[in-house]
Amino acid sequence: MKRLVRPSQVSGTIKAPASKSAAQRAIALASLASGQSEIFEYGTSDDVMAAIEVCKQFGARIIQEPNKLSIEGGIVAPQKQLHCGESGLGIRMFSSIAATLSQTVTLTGSGTLATRPMGIVEQSIRALGAKCETTNGLVPISVCGPIKGGIAKVDGSLSSQVLTGMLMAAPMAKADTTILVKNLQSKPYIDLTIELMKEFGVNIENINYSEFKIKGNQRYKPLKHTVEGDWSGAAFLLVAGAIAGEVGVSNLNPMSKQADRAIVEALMWAGAKVSIQHNLIVAAKGELNAFHFDATHCPDLFPPLVALAAHCEGESRILGVSRLRVKESDRAATLQQEFAKLGVRIEIEGELMRVIGGKVKGGKVNSHGDHRIAMASAIAALAADGKVEINEAEAVGKSYPEFFEDINTIASI
Repeated sequence: MKRLVRPSQVSGTIKAPASKSAAQRAIALASLASGQSEIFEYGTSDDVMAAIEVCKQFGARIIQEPNKLSIEGGIVAPQKQLHCGESGLGIRMFSSIAATLSQTVTLTGSGTLATRPMGIVEQSIRALGAKCETTNGLVPISVCGPIKGGIAKVDGSLSSQVLTGMLMAAPMAKADTTILVKNLQSKPYIDLTIELMKEFGVNIENINYSEFKIKGNQRYKPLKHTVEGDWSGAAFLLVAGAIAGEVGVSNLNPMSKQADRAIVEALMWAGAKVSIQHNLIVAAKGELNAFHFDATHCPDLFPPLVALAAHCEGESRILGVSRLRVKESDRAATLQQEFAKLGVRIEIEGELMRVIGGKVKGGKVNSHGDHRIAMASAIAALAADGKVEINEAEAVGKSYPEFFEDINTIASI
């Protein structure tokens, strides 16, 4: 699908979509809890829908209503292969959960997930004492537990999602588990996991993000939970306000554990006008200048940060490039390639991305099937010199299906 975005002044307030990161975690934990949970405001993203289907295959009884999931928890070995869609979190989280069962479970995915490396999943599950095999380092993944507990080591430099799965599964081991982690990235996402697990009645001891101690034989408890708004999706809307007018985003928790709330700092450093009013964040255009930002622990901010930097005078510098190589696309290369079509020069040196901002011209770009590339291109287009045509724009459905409709309410695109 192609979408055409024209330069436009933006104004208005949008309710942030549900956080797919928080929703997927909550749905998984509710499915592990014995009894009925209710999950409110869970959203409609492709990743969340895939998580619901996986949990149904695991045996959880789930009733879907427009803004509520009723989940009767309790998992058993599924009768067929589990399909995680294109969700990196899903495949990593549910592989560990599958490892709590004594039967073989096979998990797979589609689209960009089919080419993302899964060797670290295999290593982490084996470290917990269960069996795991990938298909030449890719999906499908075959898992057979149960996990035993004990001491497990994991490299956290590529993805915190593997650790999230291990933390969720470990309380169901018979013995206590200690997970030793080196080079952990995206620490706020681990905070989010631990916070949600605590809500569901399971405690974890976190020692400086390098050692996690989990008591065995714990049980998740059902509850009622409302999924918070998504800072990742909101980041694009706030950048739209900063470069093309004024936008308010509601349904955001300023104290959230989500890593991407750091967008507020980046906007301020760039010179945008930002105000925080309870759960409403407002960003308005100011005199935008180049900024420096370390996105190592919030790599999903790279695309909106590039859209912002493209409209800032001077050379912006963003750290954390290695975190982009195994996303839905090689985001570093994709951002460089696609923004070049809009007249924006991006240089990459090791961990550093340099964005030479100023003017953005119209043109034709491709999302490469990456939802965040599609959204970044659309936002950058709002203050461009000409219209921008985005190919494969339907990719936004992965995390923010209503993205273009929401943009259309604040701008005539």
